[in-house]
Amino acid sequence: MSALTQHLLARIEAHGPMTVADFMTEALLHPTLGYYTTRDPLGAAGDFTTAPEISQMFGELIGLALAQAWLDQGAPAPFTLAELGPGRGTLMADILRATQQVPGFHAAAQVHLVEASPTLRAKQKDTVGAATWHNSVNDLPEQPLFLVANEFFDALPIRQFQRGSEGWFERLITARDGALAFALGPELPQPQLQHRLADTTIGQIVETCAPAHSVADIIGTRIQTHGGAALLVDYGDWTSLGDTLQALQNHAPVDPLASPGEADLTAHVDFEAIAQAAPCAHSRLTPQGVFLERLGITQRAQMLAKRLRGEALENHIIAHRRLTHPQEMGNLFKVLALFAQDSPPPPGCTS
Repeated sequence: MSALTQHLLARIEAHGPMTVADFMTEALLHPTLGYYTTRDPLGAAGDFTTAPEISQMFGELIGLALAQAWLDQGAPAPFTLAELGPGRGTLMADILRATQQVPGFHAAAQVHLVEASPTLRAKQKDTVGAATWHNSVNDLPEQPLFLVANEFFDALPIRQFQRGSEGWFERLITARDGALAFALGPELPQPQLQHRLADTTIGQIVETCAPAHSVADIIGTRIQTHGGAALLVDYGDWTSLGDTLQALQNHAPVDPLASPGEADLTAHVDFEAIAQAAPCAHSRLTPQGVFLERLGITQRAQMLAKRLRGEALENHIIAHRRLTHPQEMGNLFKVLALFAQDSPPPPGCTS
């Protein structure tokens, strides 16, 4: 039994069952026992690998798309170049390298990283160099904002509700036989889910993510007020339906309740809720593979391949396929762009 499991069982004994959101927050961000606060979760030695760690092409194309959006909006200066949940800093480092030749871009850019993990902040300082770190997106400057969030929203805490005959049962975490277990709260009306009565049936689960709505509102307000664009890349779909809470440990799925604090917890992103919460324009939801192909990833892959041989070439081909193929990350991950009402969508996205 993990130390955090013991802590959670004691909390439940003292205060009763907790929401899935409270469980996720404790499991991921507990100051001394949380998953993100105690380790580097990325790479072969960690529990999962993100797109920037798979290939430099991902970050290069994201960077050039943001740079073109900046040019399309008249190259405002200064502006905030931001990333939410930057991992090891690989994505931002690739963005900065790819945009070095864009006239005026680096001179105008002020790099800001929103990161809660002290362990990952230390790695980002080594990878990115000069930047300003924040605990909250609300701390980003009031100026034009060009932002990327890759696999950020999927780690925000969700609540789960199971449809009843007249209302909704909230799915909770309780203690049973000395272990953590799921339970249902009383059936109650949930005004925020009134619109979901039309597209759900009794027994189906719907997930909500209030922190995602708050972040989207802050980003969208900055963009609509000052200009800019955001590229949000994550796995999920336009609408939430079903239990999508999952845990990864050593690159394999595990029971989310089995070892909190020692496994990564995520849930699929409800992109419609994010789009509706952002007071600016949004693009159509685009599969990652389509997005990257529109930006020219195959041409970039062919160019890089000319310099590679043997195992390096094989790994390069595998990386391209993993990022774009429909059976890999190409369809599982989606891209939503946020942009000002009077601006075009960023390259790779359509309105």
